[in-house]
Amino acid sequence: MVKGVNKQVLELSTPLGTYFERVLFFVKPEFSATSEDEVQERARFIADSAGLPPAMKLRKNKRRAVLAIVGAALGGLVVGAGGMLMMIT
Repeated sequence: MVKGVNKQVLELSTPLGTYFERVLFFVKPEFSATSEDEVQERARFIADSAGLPPAMKLRKNKRRAVLAIVGAALGGLVVGAGGMLMMIT
């Protein structure tokens, strides 16, 4: 949440990176008189240089996804086996 109403905000809605939908920059009051083109150029430079998220975070998310799928499969197997046993008896 942004507090106050005297904030100059620059939004880049099409950054070059594939991970981000949009980037918001809050311009310091002392630079509000700077030309909009210069501020946009600097903001795009910063957004483009951000790069990919750290590899560790990517690996951790992949592990979570794999564990969730394996857990769901095992849970389904247990429920299915329990149902089969109930039908037999």
